Amino acid sequence: MSKAGLSFWRRMRQRSWRPGPVEPGVTTLGLRRIYIVPSRPGLVYALTMLLLFLGATNYNLGLGFALTFFLVSVGLIDIHLTWRNLAGVELQAGRALPVFAGEEAHFELSLHNPSKQARHALLLGFIAPGERFAEQSIDLAPHSKHSVSLSVSSSRRGWLAAPKVQIYTRFPLGLLHAWSYWQPDARVLVYPQAEEEAPPLPFSGDGAGQGTGRNGNEEFAGVRSYQSGDAMRNIAWRQVARLDPELGGNLVSKIFEGGQHARLHLDLAALPPELDVEARLSRLTRWVLQAEQLGHPWSLRLGALELPLAEGADHCHACLQALALYDEGGKP
Repeated sequence: MSKAGLSFWRRMRQRSWRPGPVEPGVTTLGLRRIYIVPSRPGLVYALTMLLLFLGATNYNLGLGFALTFFLVSVGLIDIHLTWRNLAGVELQAGRALPVFAGEEAHFELSLHNPSKQARHALLLGFIAPGERFAEQSIDLAPHSKHSVSLSVSSSRRGWLAAPKVQIYTRFPLGLLHAWSYWQPDARVLVYPQAEEEAPPLPFSGDGAGQGTGRNGNEEFAGVRSYQSGDAMRNIAWRQVARLDPELGGNLVSKIFEGGQHARLHLDLAALPPELDVEARLSRLTRWVLQAEQLGHPWSLRLGALELPLAEGADHCHACLQALALYDEGGKP
């Protein structure tokens, strides 16, 4: 193949890898969406048959013609078997759990073989221009269903749509390459990446006077921002030494179980303006996770959106989702 032809082939291949319209529900690999071409061994096989045919014709060899026609028959049968190994397979997207930015997002995809014929050596993987993803090889028994998990790295918060999927096979002889594309209707919610060295939780200190308090003097429960009137002996000097004042660091005080219930209100607008939006969202994400770990109720305000005081896994997920979709106009 010439250089121009090879370049054209690569461009067409890259174009076919771009995401297309999502295909909801069950997708069946029918006749019109399966492509098949000879593989490299298949091209060598075809060249061998051509040489055998020319030799048999030149020397008028009956056995040479018989061998050539036999090999041609094997090749034709392999075309049908390779296509049939892929045709009729049903694909469906499964669940996808939320992740934090920077983590691997996993998409669960299921394959169903509704026929009485087993399917062998099916390879499945994401494709995207300029990227390489790991593939998975599976076999499908008759009337069976199999689930696989394909992963892709997440780099930014928000919704992450599943890339296009390529499924292909070279079964049984490896002489042909049959494949098809599928755009699954699946997406993963990517939370903001939690800040590594975030300041302590910004407890306000004006308690509500109910529940298990955290401003007493019995047992250390954590730290909060310094409040006017706090005793010097209660300042957490170790945490103060790790904070950068230019990024909003300030004095923090130790808090103890047994006192008044501290109020925890997380507000994007209250964070230092020196931080960009993504850094502030990252800090709020860390604070939400810390509050959930402590079992302390908290409220969250993101511009016009305000989530009232609550606690628990559902409230934590609602806050993380709001942080992930902030200023993107996206809703679940």
